[in-house]
Formats: sequence, structure tokens, C-alpha cells
Amino acid sequence: MSELLLKVRDLMIEGRSDETWNPIINGCSFDLNKGEVLGMIGESGAGKSTVGLAAMGFTRDGCRISGGTVEFDGIDLVNASAAVKRGLLGKRIAYVAQSAAASFNPAHRLIDQHTEGPVQHGVMPREESQEDAMELYRRLRLPNPEEIGFRYPHQVSGGQLQRAMTAMAMACRPDLIIFDEPTTALDVTTQIEVLASIRDIVEQFNTAAIYITHDLAVVAQMADKIKVLLKGDEVEEADTRTMLSDPQEEYTKSLWAVRSFQRPTKPAVPADAVPVVSVKNVSAAYGKVPVLFDVSFDIHAGRTVAVVGESGSGKSTAARCITGLLPPTSGVIEFDGEPIPADYRSRTKMQLRQAQMIYQMADTALNPRKTIGEIIGRPVQFYMGLTGSAKRKRVDELLNEIELEPSQYFHRLPSELSGGQKQRVGIARALAAEPKFIICDEVTSALDQLVAEGILKLLAKLQDELGLSYMFITHDLATVRSIADEVVVMKDGRVVEAGPKKEMFTPPHHAYTDLLLSSVPEMDPDWLTNLLDARGVDNIGDAAVGKM
Repeated sequence: MSELLLKVRDLMIEGRSDETWNPIINGCSFDLNKGEVLGMIGESGAGKSTVGLAAMGFTRDGCRISGGTVEFDGIDLVNASAAVKRGLLGKRIAYVAQSAAASFNPAHRLIDQHTEGPVQHGVMPREESQEDAMELYRRLRLPNPEEIGFRYPHQVSGGQLQRAMTAMAMACRPDLIIFDEPTTALDVTTQIEVLASIRDIVEQFNTAAIYITHDLAVVAQMADKIKVLLKGDEVEEADTRTMLSDPQEEYTKSLWAVRSFQRPTKPAVPADAVPVVSVKNVSAAYGKVPVLFDVSFDIHAGRTVAVVGESGSGKSTAARCITGLLPPTSGVIEFDGEPIPADYRSRTKMQLRQAQMIYQMADTALNPRKTIGEIIGRPVQFYMGLTGSAKRKRVDELLNEIELEPSQYFHRLPSELSGGQKQRVGIARALAAEPKFIICDEVTSALDQLVAEGILKLLAKLQDELGLSYMFITHDLATVRSIADEVVVMKDGRVVEAGPKKEMFTPPHHAYTDLLLSSVPEMDPDWLTNLLDARGVDNIGDAAVGKM
């Protein structure tokens, strides 16, 4: 017999704008039993994360629970005292945020932040917690599990940091975990291992979970039942197999639709064409640790080169070398056939303007103290020299291009936006310089399927109109199929395969490329189990996942 753990009834949440309170969640209800996983899906701004936080009895600043009840194991979280909530949060209820980079304290080592919860809640002493952390790191297939915890957050990749946060949430073996897009920053091979480990620990410890995501194939592997939200309203709820095979509402059916956008195949680049950007035999290091090895590829005018590979493969590091944020130890970066200074501080304003970057972690890329209008307006003024009404007009145009209504978003702070909305602001900020070349570092990873497709269409439209060139860093191979002209596959800081998209998706592949292609989740609840069986993984939660 199932044992009820979480009971939410008629949940109403409001957000404050100026002096008025406006509805955000309009009466959400659900039950969650011990050991059960509820998948919560919907497009950006649907209210998924807001409901997930409310399940902990918590709301963001500027929000309040205005009606309904939230009962955790018989405890009324809406009216519980701060002391009662402190005793629960971190111990019996844990949270894995969408952006680990914005959630970790940059001044403390990972292991210190991991052990804080178990020690303060009296679950285990520090030494035992430290050993347990290493075991969890091993389960989540973090490299050097005995050593990685002694690094600071900035010393690990985004995907590694997300896994460290998942381990930290599991430190006290809580009864309930809220997973808010926990695999957003992960490549497909690492995602499989993390999903398998999460599923294994949930099963082992009879943990209940709310799994918030816009990735429908992922939720199909994780959830026992699925709840669909749209603009704060409930759309429908059903067990996973029923929801996948027979959704009742048109909105749900639209989410289920396979991404349809595909760029038409472009003619071959003339042999004598000069690349907009040329990376020639570039090697780089962080301190004394080499991370890139003799990397070369070209990006031509009006073309999109997708750079793919697992977390830590060197994709973003190569981008940092191009932008001058990390000067190479050897090799050269050319722009329009001419070498440019390795360090961005030695580049001219025109050189800086022509190469812009959209960062993976919008939470950490946007100044939390500046309004959206100020964030986009700064490069408009710096690069284009616009001020006053001309500047405001240009910022409004950019907001419209990323589908954010200027009158609603110009004066907002980043904290008042959803993850997807913040990522779109990052896109607008890059466009503000009117560059020739843009590095898109996982720009759709925080967006739901419908919004992501809109962003890809926007980027394609801008490319056609302005002749833009893109370096598109991504772990989403559906995005690669949609938008790329050429593909560069990286592993361990090296290029292992490169070529036109059509060739890259046609067998035979390099063994590593084949691994990437076979690791893309499918809309089948049995896909992950079948894949692990096919790869000979007996215990999905242990280091055997490394056999992949």
C-alpha cells in the first residue's frame, strides 16, 4: 500500500508588481507517495519551479502563498514556523537547483558545502559525511571522486558542478527531493549516468521526488506520473505511460510534437573562401594544467558550426580562447584571415564588437543589480554610441526580437525572470553589439521545447538577414540536426571528428561520435533501462556506468 508523503491542495501563489499582487499559480493540487516521482512539465514561465519551491513551504522574494495547503508527512508547511522548516530543509526535504553555478558559494570548497548539512542536522559526523560524499561523487561518475570535492566551484565544469549539487542534495538521504532541471547542463552521455544514479538512489532509499524539466524524453525515464502546467494553470495529470501514449489536451499534444525546424542544406563553401574565424593548432591550459591540445577548425560567413562533446571535453574552453578570455599557450586565432591578439584586453573595440558570446549560465552571466533595460542598453551604448530615446528604441527592438514585451520586462531585474527568459536576455545582449560572429554556449539548454524552437528560428532568421556566423556549443543533438552546417566533435580537449552535418550523422562514425548519437533519450519509458541493459550495466547506480 502506498504511503502518502506530500499533499498539495488548491495551491494559490501571487507575485508582487509595484504595489499590487498578481496571480502566478491558480489552484494546483497533487499527491505524492513515498518512493514516487512526479514529473512536472510545461514551457518557460509555466510555474513549474514556483510549485516545486512551494512544495517545500517556500516562495521566492516578491511571492507569497495566498491560498491552499501544502502538507509534508502531516506537517502544514504553509503555516509552519521558521524553526520547523529549518529542521526539515536539507535533512528531510532537499532541492537541486537549475543553476548549480549560481547556487554554490564560490568561496568554499565543494566538500565543505556538502558536509555542512549532514553535520548541522546531526545525521553524521564530518569525517563520515566526507567519505559518503566521495561515494556519491563516484555514483554520479565525477572524475577523481576522492579529490574533486576539494576544488572550488569555479575549478570544475558546469556539468560536474551540477552533479556535485545532486550529490549534496542526497547527503542526508532525504524523504523528498525537488529536482529543478538537474540535467540541463549535462551532455547526453553524462546525463544518462546521472539519471541512472538518481533513479537508483530514489529506488534504494524509497525517496519521493518532484522532477521539473522541459525535456520530455528525460521525464519519460524518471517519472511515475506527469503533471502539465501552462501559465500557472493545471492542464492535465496522468501516469507516465498514459500521458505519453494518450494526452488529452491540445497543449500537451503540442509539447509532444517532435521538433520540426530544420535549416535547409547550404551549398558548399568555396575552396578559396576566407573563414570569419579560424582556430589554428590552439592549445590552452588552466594554470599548469593543459586542457586543449592542437585544436583546429574554421567557421565561415553565414555558417553554423556545432561543437559537441561531453562535459569537460573542451568546448567552452575553445570558445574562451576565441574570445580572448583564455589566451592560448600555442596556436593562433584569426578573424577574417588576420591574426588577432590572444588576450581580449589587447583587442580593439571593433574586434571585441565583432565576436560576441551568449553564456551557458544565464543566472551568473547577468548582473543581478541591473534591470533588463540596463543590461541590454550597456552594449548598445558602448558599441553603437546610442543614448536617450534612440538607445531605448533599440533596446525595445531587441526585446521584441527575443519575444519579451518591452513594457513588461524593461524595468525588471533578472531575479524576476524565469530561467528561459534570462537566457533570452543574454541573447539580446549579444545581438546589441551587431556582431559578425556569435558563440552560442548551450543557449537553448534552459528553454522548453517550444521556446527553444522559437529561439533557433530567430537565430536562423538573424543569420540569413545579417550573414551572422555561429559557433554553437551544445549537448543537444536535436539542436545540432536543426541548425548546424558543420559539426566538430571534441573529447578530452581534442577534436576527434569533424565534417559537414550530413556526413556526421551518417554511419560509419568515430566510436565516440557513435556513443553520443546512441545516448540521446527517446520518448519511451523503457529507453533508459533498455540502453543500460544493452551496455551491460548491472547496477545502474554504481561505477559500472563507466563501462559506457
